[in-house]
Amino acid sequence: MSYRFPSEYSHLWAIEPGAIYLNHGSFGACTKYILEKQNEYRQMLEGQPMRFMVRQLEGMLNTAREKTAAFVNADCSDLVFVPNATAGVNTVFRSLRFEPGDEILFTNHIYFACRQLLEYIAETTGAVLVEAHYDIPISSPGVITEAVLSAVSNKTKIALIDHITSATALIQPVEEIVRELEKRGVDTLVDGAHAPGSIPLDINSLGAAYYTANCHKWLCTPKSAAILHVRKDKQKHIVPLVVSHAGYNAEPFAERFFWPGTFDPSPILCVPDSIAYMASLMPGGWDAIMKRNHDVSIEARNFFCRELGLTPSCPDDMNAGMSTLELPLMGNINPPAYKEADDIQNQMYNKYNLELPLWYWSDSPRRTTRISVQLYNSPEQFRYAAGILKEYYLPG
Repeated sequence: MSYRFPSEYSHLWAIEPGAIYLNHGSFGACTKYILEKQNEYRQMLEGQPMRFMVRQLEGMLNTAREKTAAFVNADCSDLVFVPNATAGVNTVFRSLRFEPGDEILFTNHIYFACRQLLEYIAETTGAVLVEAHYDIPISSPGVITEAVLSAVSNKTKIALIDHITSATALIQPVEEIVRELEKRGVDTLVDGAHAPGSIPLDINSLGAAYYTANCHKWLCTPKSAAILHVRKDKQKHIVPLVVSHAGYNAEPFAERFFWPGTFDPSPILCVPDSIAYMASLMPGGWDAIMKRNHDVSIEARNFFCRELGLTPSCPDDMNAGMSTLELPLMGNINPPAYKEADDIQNQMYNKYNLELPLWYWSDSPRRTTRISVQLYNSPEQFRYAAGILKEYYLPG
């Protein structure tokens, strides 16, 4: 089967050649090289499990932490691996103690799974959820900062702020938000699920109390590899979701997270391999990759806007490799369950082997699409997708 509208990098990924896959942001996608590396690690594990798990694994994981920490400019001693960013957010919030009336601040652009977690925390502790609201399209990052800071009170204990929002694909001004919240005595947990590999990341300079991020998205590692960074002054009370042999208060901090029970460590071990391999694909390494994906995303967004009569959701520099656009009327407004996909998205997949996400966002649901660009995507794929999507527009 031949590739459809391929980029020069398409053959390096395991994406089915006949598919036009425009949803990298949801689950990421692995290169063939990294899948081979993962298989090597698994063969090491299964070839002699005792040797691998007891004699080799700790050193290999420490090396992976060191190289990953260097990529995001974090102290290795403050960084641990978790299965995904949702697990990182859960780890922090289920470790903290909340008193009735303590306020937890977030925005209406929060990732829905994390909103569900906050609902649980509020119900079980008496904490109060406070939502800072702003809409798209948005004119500048300052709108976000103002919305967040205007919702702070003397009862605000912690804020959960996305670095790049999932549904709306906005780069939020977390540096300014973290700094201003710190002045007000409020800790911040930054959900950086989409950050590593899509924007330059400097965790030490950011200074947030907590930072979690996925490696399986824009770093293109296998699934089940993510990081949690906890500032040194906040580590004492942070407990892994799975308390195992090391105990809940082991020192150093990373020791608590080393052994969650028998598990497959191959996704984590692949993180530095993927960082290095991806960097080798373009002259200029990661800076060039991030610029290329951003530029193609903006080009595709602008094409969608011209061809389909849409409006950009934000200035160019507030998008990375993703852009979200609100769509006109296209049939019933009927948000599917989280396990399902939009009916029109399914139709495009079944008829054209085109995976273009169609979502609903905001309190009064509005259908959107999110453009998502990785090296295996070409501008021609998005031009094709825009033409297909237009077939589903209703007249008038």
